[in-house]
Amino acid sequence: MKPAPEEQDHAVDVGFYHLTRTPLEEALPALLGRTLDAGERAVVRCPDAAAVMALDAALWACRDPVWLPHGTAKSSHAARQPIWLTEGEDVPNEARFLFRVDGAGSDEFASFTRVFDLFDGGNPQSVQRARQRWVAMKSSGHNLVYWKQEERGWKKAG
Repeated sequence: MKPAPEEQDHAVDVGFYHLTRTPLEEALPALLGRTLDAGERAVVRCPDAAAVMALDAALWACRDPVWLPHGTAKSSHAARQPIWLTEGEDVPNEARFLFRVDGAGSDEFASFTRVFDLFDGGNPQSVQRARQRWVAMKSSGHNLVYWKQEERGWKKAG
């Protein structure tokens, strides 16, 4: 049953990003770079602390874009960070863009205008969980778009 309008989050634009060509650590920097270019801030929700540490290292090492300023719970000045990596629900930088790694975190999107749901196309369990999230978000009234990774960039496929 669909929630009553007063119980429902506002409709949010949710993009499902099906990683088929590169791993998350290679695909995410370009999306975050575009976010910063648009003047937005981002929160990246990871499934666990190990994923936060891996993404932290990957963002410091990425070459394109050259600079992705970001922080984690181990950093200082959380409110100033344009990109915040977390395994929790915290949004200390008042980001309006949420990046979910394999559906990490809750489905509470009230404070966000855009959600990016990135999942590993090479992992059948990850793909199945993404399908389940798609169905749940569709029934919640969110605006959904499916993006599939192509040889160069992303192709809107649904």
